[in-house]
Amino acid sequence: MITVNLYYKGSSGSARAFAEEMESSGIAADIRAEKGNLHYQYFQPLDDPETILLIDSWTDQDAIDVHHASPMMAQLAALREKYDLHMTVERYVSEDIGTDERFIRK
Repeated sequence: MITVNLYYKGSSGSARAFAEEMESSGIAADIRAEKGNLHYQYFQPLDDPETILLIDSWTDQDAIDVHHASPMMAQLAALREKYDLHMTVERYVSEDIGTDERFIRK
């Protein structure tokens, strides 16, 4: 699994407005329905009202590549421009948690 954390930074509430429009327009739901998408959810840090965090997980790089080639990416890019957002990105490749399982309360 590959997880990408995207931090959208704006001003005057623009990052939150972007996330709300992604949800209300159905673009986020369409991304969640794409083959290989495991998780797509927006969060807002308690200490930074001008940032929205997107946690986006995919089965593999091929699924991400198909997503990046989809028409939704143009819609998403247009919304980022509309709200004048800037981004930073973190990328993680998951491993089997193995023996750490005993420390995780479910």
